[in-house]
Amino acid sequence: MMTPAEIFLEMLKPDGQPERQLRQYEALYVMFENPIDAYLMGNRRPGTTSVDRWGTTILFPENSPGAMPHITEENKVCPDVTRWREFVHAPDLKANCSEGWEAAVEAAQRAREQGKLSTMLMGTGIFEQCHFLMGFEDTLTNLYEHPREMHELIDYITDYRIGYAKMYIDRVHPDVVLSHDDWGTKDALFMKPEMWREFFKEPYRRFYDYLKSRGVIIIHHADSYLVPIVEDMVELGIQVWQGVLPENNIPALQRQLKGRMVLMGGVGAAIDRADASENEIHDYVMEMLEENCPGGHFIPSITYGAPGTVFPHVNPVINSTIDQYNSILHVPSFRPVEPPHRAVSSVVRETEAKIGVVEADASLLERIAAALRKGQKKRVLKLCQEALDGGIAAQTILSEGLVAGMVLLGEEFSANRAFVPEMLISARCMTAATELLKPQLVGEGQKAVGRVCLGTVRGDMHDIGKNLVKIMMEGSGLEVIDLGVDVSAETFVSTAREQCCDIIACSALLTTTMPEMRRVVELAKEAGIREQVKIMVGGAPISQSFCQEIGADVYTADAASAAKAAVALLA
Repeated sequence: MMTPAEIFLEMLKPDGQPERQLRQYEALYVMFENPIDAYLMGNRRPGTTSVDRWGTTILFPENSPGAMPHITEENKVCPDVTRWREFVHAPDLKANCSEGWEAAVEAAQRAREQGKLSTMLMGTGIFEQCHFLMGFEDTLTNLYEHPREMHELIDYITDYRIGYAKMYIDRVHPDVVLSHDDWGTKDALFMKPEMWREFFKEPYRRFYDYLKSRGVIIIHHADSYLVPIVEDMVELGIQVWQGVLPENNIPALQRQLKGRMVLMGGVGAAIDRADASENEIHDYVMEMLEENCPGGHFIPSITYGAPGTVFPHVNPVINSTIDQYNSILHVPSFRPVEPPHRAVSSVVRETEAKIGVVEADASLLERIAAALRKGQKKRVLKLCQEALDGGIAAQTILSEGLVAGMVLLGEEFSANRAFVPEMLISARCMTAATELLKPQLVGEGQKAVGRVCLGTVRGDMHDIGKNLVKIMMEGSGLEVIDLGVDVSAETFVSTAREQCCDIIACSALLTTTMPEMRRVVELAKEAGIREQVKIMVGGAPISQSFCQEIGADVYTADAASAAKAAVALLA
């Protein structure tokens, strides 16, 4: 009978024949007992706020799978990337972590005795470290606006990461390095594939080449949609992609990869809930196993970057279902099948047609829309002023020029042809142009389409999705009151009542915080404003069925569709 480690190693062979499916992380002994983890993350505890060794404020909500940065204008470590050397100082591992490795060495020995692979965990990857230092939005826009300084900062972080790995490997000689870095949302990369390759591929090549030279197995955690760069990941030497979300279409990836990389994941966070019953968990996991295991080179696992689930009753059911699958089926030998040709969607075709307008033949308003979509701030302002001087009403410039450009960009975003940096830069153009038009808009007596109070619900500190919705809603002419993160149901409802909001928009990323959305609906009824206020919900774990279950009005899957839906509600 194979040990878990032997099964794992068999999975890595293109023609490997593992005798059964592994139960999640069972082959990996993740070693938390080491001076580096104690020094870097020793002050992180559920339910607390702390500051890490780089100076980043870290929040760790209760019932959350992990900690997260909380970056504001007041607390960001690097407020100006052009002067990053003044602000950014890597933790001194040599001075603080050279001693006290006995427990880690003993842990590696225990791993071998248990038939497991000793695993070094390296969280906060190169991209993540950038946005821990300056915030997510600044990181992505600085890739466009200050590329030289971003390359320098990324190289600095990479050097630190290589030194970190060297210190650990020299002392413990782990079998595996589990390296974290999320590069996208559940259905899109954070940036264009070309931009990821320009800024992050070569630093990761340098980092992973070093790991390969030390003879360790490379696992990369990213619970993201990474299909556009999966071949790059193989090229970098990543042997296991951990955290593979179902949205990546795992069977299609298996056909494409033909055993060149193991996929580990498939169990999404949506099943990790306090109210998930044993039968629901079992059925979800069994369906996932039956879909993904026959393709081979697959390790079923929760998509989190470390063992275990948030709610303790979920994990045993996942494992017992894998055991049941193993008792009735054996993993077949891998038979690669060519993936079907992917058709171009109608949205993409329509967007391509719109983009194909030759600017020289376009109207002034069309040129404003095109310049906004490209993020050309100076050109947008020049064209808007030209339109005003030519007698075009400010409201017409706003609706048929600026908003039209944001709508087009939203379609590209929904079709994965535009990404977060382009959205952010165009939003800044929109803000500047709106300021230019504001005196004329006031003079024309124009009002916003409607008013929205927007926030991430209580217990959830994630704001990326919420911020994108705000950008698209404001770009569609809506007035948005941004309540921020960790917003209680009481605050949503009181703000909607006091500010005469037409819409309450609630976002969540953690399944643990979804009940707060139900509370928003209930409180709106109790406050007597439910008939006057529409309630929108969204976020990775949210679905149309959940929206209907709690009595909300609209669920949308992304920022662009949220803005369209909001405008439609108020039409």
